[in-house]
Amino acid sequence: MSYVEMPGARVPIRMWADPESVEEVALRQLRNVATLPWIKGLAVMPDVHFGKGATVGSVIAMAGAVCPAAVGVDIGCGMSAVRTSLTENDLPGDLSRLRSQIEAAIPVGRAMHDEPVDPARVHAFPTAGFDDFWARFDGVAEAVRFRRERATKQLGSLGGGNHFCEVCVDTEGAVWLMLHSGSRNIGKELAEYHIGQAQKLPHNQGLVDRDLAVFVRDTPQMADYRHDLFWAQEYAKYNRALMMGLFQDVVRKEFKKARPVFDPVISCHHNYVAEERYDGVDLLVTRKGAIRAGGGEYGIIPGSMGTGSYIVKGLGNEKSFNSASHGAGRRMSRNAAKRRYSARDLEEQTRGVECRKDSGVVDEIPGAYKPIERVIDQQRDLVEVVAKLKQVVCVKG
Repeated sequence: MSYVEMPGARVPIRMWADPESVEEVALRQLRNVATLPWIKGLAVMPDVHFGKGATVGSVIAMAGAVCPAAVGVDIGCGMSAVRTSLTENDLPGDLSRLRSQIEAAIPVGRAMHDEPVDPARVHAFPTAGFDDFWARFDGVAEAVRFRRERATKQLGSLGGGNHFCEVCVDTEGAVWLMLHSGSRNIGKELAEYHIGQAQKLPHNQGLVDRDLAVFVRDTPQMADYRHDLFWAQEYAKYNRALMMGLFQDVVRKEFKKARPVFDPVISCHHNYVAEERYDGVDLLVTRKGAIRAGGGEYGIIPGSMGTGSYIVKGLGNEKSFNSASHGAGRRMSRNAAKRRYSARDLEEQTRGVECRKDSGVVDEIPGAYKPIERVIDQQRDLVEVVAKLKQVVCVKG
């Protein structure tokens, strides 16, 4: 489909979704965002749903301003995937050992490494610039600086919620490794600190929603936030790179006889801010639950823990600010999913996948998400599908 344009207070709302399928609270959030004095454009992805301040699945382009709550608390959250030389025939019938080895190598939930992982021992980790990255931690908000030790130990860990590590097979029989994670607790604490700071500023007092408080250009608060924002986005990038290296090490050991090799890693943020230029204007583009899909750029759009995921290539559609969806998108809240579904339902909906099937992850059941095929179909003018994957192992926190 192409987009549907809805009227907004200052800019039109371009929706790659059926407006009638979007809950009223999410539509209200979109209309609220369109009232911001700094707004220059708003694009809505097919996985759109209610979020904090701004919907998940929206692309907010502003001139000289950025809204920290719209970026979200998991700054830099995103995906990484890599195709291996292994095929479906190389996989054992019982995948429980492989899952256990992944869980042993990559801490999940609130867990972290006992000691910081030495990146020099991790395959293909991009060590260039890593020392400079940590040197810049001394410049983050003082209120969060005491978390340095925790941040070093959480680097290379998964977290909980909808984060995951998966072993997948594509339609050609090739085995892929895929993971989803962000900036862990350090990103959350930086985000929460700056959201609080923004809400105190005089220019934000008349907004329709206090969660839409912004920082504006040429102010010390904006300078401080930009420093911490871009640092946290880098942390998320390194976190995924470290995990992917650990993941590949597990696969090397488990499939030693097959001598697996790996293609270049595809990686993309989907909760972040980028400086981009459209129609001759420099903008700060916030993708909250959206990936960049510039012409020829690879991206990853996952489904749920029991459905397919897609590797895509961007078509460079500037109407969407070169963006596409970040996943299937939730169709019900976590609490609603827990009320509706049981562990038995989860077991049924994840049949054939080696994964947790207990009540602790029922809120991640496939039925709580929109159909990924429909989401992909609604953005055919934003991306082209390169590969379709189906997981056989899924690790969650």
